[in-house]
Amino acid sequence: MITQIDEALRELVREAVGSSDVEVVFDAPTKDWAARRNAPTVDLYLYDLREDMRRRAHGVVEPRDEQGHVQARYKPPRHFRLSYLITAWTQRPEDEHRLLDAVLGHLVGFDALPAHVLGATLADAGARVPLSVGLPPPEDRGFADVWTALGGELKPSIDAVVDAPLLAGAPQPVGKPVEEGLHVDLTDTRGGAADQGRRQHPAPAPRPPTTAPTTPTARPARARTRRSS
Repeated sequence: MITQIDEALRELVREAVGSSDVEVVFDAPTKDWAARRNAPTVDLYLYDLREDMRRRAHGVVEPRDEQGHVQARYKPPRHFRLSYLITAWTQRPEDEHRLLDAVLGHLVGFDALPAHVLGATLADAGARVPLSVGLPPPEDRGFADVWTALGGELKPSIDAVVDAPLLAGAPQPVGKPVEEGLHVDLTDTRGGAADQGRRQHPAPAPRPPTTAPTTPTARPARARTRRSS
């Protein structure tokens, strides 16, 4: 995943600068590294990598064909945020600003990495890879802290964040869809009799509920009284 994102960003930066004389690298911009630079360079330093927990999903993904048949089963991808520190390195600050301006103007035109720069794995999966450029850094870190950790001096830079999916495991194959009912082949191993293609008998129709006959209840006899004459 990281290699594919690196190559995609490299291609976008080369489209932005439009010159083969500008090198595109992924080195840590330390003092020693900067002292050895001779040619104009755009550096894309991957300084942070963490999972995007907001996009964590569970369950199973089942891609289907046009007929609605399941083609495979695999776990949902995990999404990771890759943060790049983009800097320009030349002999003059004005030239560095021109390079940064060209890169910034090109990258802000994309909400996601375009399909023509994605690798085969991401392109074939139809994955959308969001791209954010120039957003404020998270509260738990600042760009000054990054430069301090690198041991270099603060320099104009562009922060680019790519939210890339990482496919979790290989897809699990699935069987062919069921097109006919279940049938059973029976064979007598002693007598040789066979019953091939026996299918399940249809269930009998439900019988109407039966009610027990009711017996009429006898009325209580009325007491008769005699009249005296």
